[in-house]
Amino acid sequence: MNILWSFRRCPYAMRARMALFLSEINYEHREIKLNNKPVEFISLSSSQTVPVFVTEKGKIIEESLDIMEWSLNRNDPLNLLDCDYLESNLLIKKNDTYFKYHLDRYKYASRYETEASRNSINIMHKNKAEKFIEMCERKLSNGNNLLHMRQTIADLAIFPFIRQFSNVEPNWWKNSKYKKTIKWLDECLESDLFNKIMDKHSIWKP
Repeated sequence: MNILWSFRRCPYAMRARMALFLSEINYEHREIKLNNKPVEFISLSSSQTVPVFVTEKGKIIEESLDIMEWSLNRNDPLNLLDCDYLESNLLIKKNDTYFKYHLDRYKYASRYETEASRNSINIMHKNKAEKFIEMCERKLSNGNNLLHMRQTIADLAIFPFIRQFSNVEPNWWKNSKYKKTIKWLDECLESDLFNKIMDKHSIWKP
């Protein structure tokens, strides 16, 4: 049996779960606490971060995007991989590097700044992160989704992180200038797919 080690609210784990669900890949879900990782998980993962997918043949896949591609290459009923590969990869890489870097420092300022108080935010990093939101807004001016009128792997790979950004200051976000991105994100969050993969699981015990 395939096994997925996951944490419900992790955006990387979210996108892996979405791809696995769409691909109809059967697996055992193992939910963990990030502050109390089981030995079984630690022994598998060099990075000790979720998600980690173990195939029934014992192959270990530690990167969420690799899990997405592994599953969608086996079954891609929505043709999520049918897009400009280079454009998709560049956008996802921008999300995973530039945007995530500034998102973390905007949302968790006290983790990165010794003088920052708990639950404080960093406006400089917020402004930097907004550059990526502006890019998404421009792309959404050309259609309903980031690369096409229909969803592609880029939409599923990126929206969990935009969700995280929107939750830092929800009132500001709702009234921001990013109307197309807000609409796109709301549609992603209200989808049956997202609601299904956000089902709660008990913490795994050996």
